[in-house]
Amino acid sequence: MKTAIFLFVFIFASNISLYANDTVIVHKDARLDVLTAKQLQINNRAAQLTSTGQYKGFRIQVLSTASRDLAFKTKADLLARFPDQKTVTLFQSPNFKVRMGNFITKAEAEKFRLSINKLFPDGVFIVEDTIDYTPIKETEDNQ
Repeated sequence: MKTAIFLFVFIFASNISLYANDTVIVHKDARLDVLTAKQLQINNRAAQLTSTGQYKGFRIQVLSTASRDLAFKTKADLLARFPDQKTVTLFQSPNFKVRMGNFITKAEAEKFRLSINKLFPDGVFIVEDTIDYTPIKETEDNQ
């Protein structure tokens, strides 16, 4: 009886070890890589968008004041000094806020903030905001 049980266990164990040495070969269609790359581009672009379709980014807030005249004077001064940067005046009750720039990354905004900080030492800081941005079109390889 003991030998029968031993023989059964031995045969069962040897069959398991035979199946453990099997390999599985998967044949993948090459078009799946192209589809995955396109979906990655779509997901990256969607991660940058807000619910309204504008892009998430950073701006530099130069001034927050209750004086409308001071806000518009500061905006005009910024436009004269930095004509290539967009300048925006917002009203969030009770303050007028002057923000400038359209930066995708915080590092870009920080670099520009250091140059503006010399002109406005009272406090210039980076804020998250929706920005005006036109993405660069990727070229289509398969068309």
